[in-house]
Amino acid sequence: MKRRHEVLFEQLRTYRGELLEMVEGVSEEEAEIIPKGFNNNIRWNLGHVYVDQYLWIRALTKEEMPNPMAFNEWFGYGSSPSRFTDETPTFSQLIPMLQQQPRIIQEKYQDRMEEEFAPAEMGMHTTEQVLIRTIFHEGLHIGAIQALKRQLSSEAGRS
Repeated sequence: MKRRHEVLFEQLRTYRGELLEMVEGVSEEEAEIIPKGFNNNIRWNLGHVYVDQYLWIRALTKEEMPNPMAFNEWFGYGSSPSRFTDETPTFSQLIPMLQQQPRIIQEKYQDRMEEEFAPAEMGMHTTEQVLIRTIFHEGLHIGAIQALKRQLSSEAGRS
């Protein structure tokens, strides 16, 4: 594996660790709250990060991913917690899925990072390019979760 790919997978693991650290101590109940001014909750953000990575890889490679297609309905772009069902993974069920995802992706694609596919959105044609995009996207949602937690803390302080 090339050094830049090792660095990319290290970034994937590191940012995922930061995401998971960010939600340590969050309760199931807190993860469900949609504060005033927000469209989603912490649970949705976690599921969205999880599904987004697989959706982009699937869009590029056309290969099946380990998450059920219903994940797109629950957590895909434009979805909302209002679409959650009894089958939607809970906050605590999403945590181990997110913990395992970087390893699963690395095992499957570490030797295929530069394999060429028909270009996906934004002209991306390798798994390496898609992972760069999804790591950036994960950072956006780390920020969203920080904002949600601040708002939840602020609202709890006013109670």
